[in-house]
Amino acid sequence: MKSILLHVNDTEGCEGRLQASFDLARAFDAHVTCLQAVSYEIFAPGDIYGATMAVALPQIRENAEAFRSKMEADLANEDVAWEWVLRHGLPEHALLDYSPLSDLLVVGPRDGGESETRASTMLGELLVKARSPVLVVPDGQTAIDVEAPVMVAWNGSSEAALALRAAVPLLAKAKSVYLVSISEEKDRERFDLPPVRGAEYLSRHGIDCELVEIPKADGSIADTLFAAAKARHCGMMVMGAFGHSRLAEMLLGGVTRRAITDPAIPILLAH
Repeated sequence: MKSILLHVNDTEGCEGRLQASFDLARAFDAHVTCLQAVSYEIFAPGDIYGATMAVALPQIRENAEAFRSKMEADLANEDVAWEWVLRHGLPEHALLDYSPLSDLLVVGPRDGGESETRASTMLGELLVKARSPVLVVPDGQTAIDVEAPVMVAWNGSSEAALALRAAVPLLAKAKSVYLVSISEEKDRERFDLPPVRGAEYLSRHGIDCELVEIPKADGSIADTLFAAAKARHCGMMVMGAFGHSRLAEMLLGGVTRRAITDPAIPILLAH
């Protein structure tokens, strides 16, 4: 893991995910690309001549430049290799353009300005289209301990397997790894990859893991997973992202959508 792509914007959670990204960069001697996307897409009902846009553009540019100047001054004191990239347009488009040559894409759960009760449309777009795993860092997170235990949410699907493979560098540094499955009896024959297959794969990378099976209970699976991670003092969760490219946010699987709406800990997702 040598190339980390970080979405930066002037929001409450930006500083936290920046520090989390730099923690990962120090652990892996990686380079961080801080991508700032400035969108000029403003819609005002009845403004057919663009008067609102003409007034707003100078302020948007000024705010963006002030944010960049402040952040670059702060980053000058960091002991991590980094660069600042400014792109014009929607952030999801800019991030997708840069993701193919990134080992990890770091974003927040509400980078698109959504409320705490709705999954991010931007994040949904990234999860189903990005060519790199996506790390969602909660707004309240201020650091990542790479040696903390990590929980892998396992349902035997190809998405879960892809997420597991993407997480190997992180799992190799964790002091303990838990492969957790939550299922009913009728679900056991649904997928071709039982938990032991995931454990065997990790063992070939020199990573030991503990298999944990939790019976399906009332409440959401996402909440059950977060509770299991908390009980094991995990600093990160790894899971596959389910969904399709069309209407990304709407068609994300229920567990994925619930997990990214208000994550309790950082989540590494792959689709």
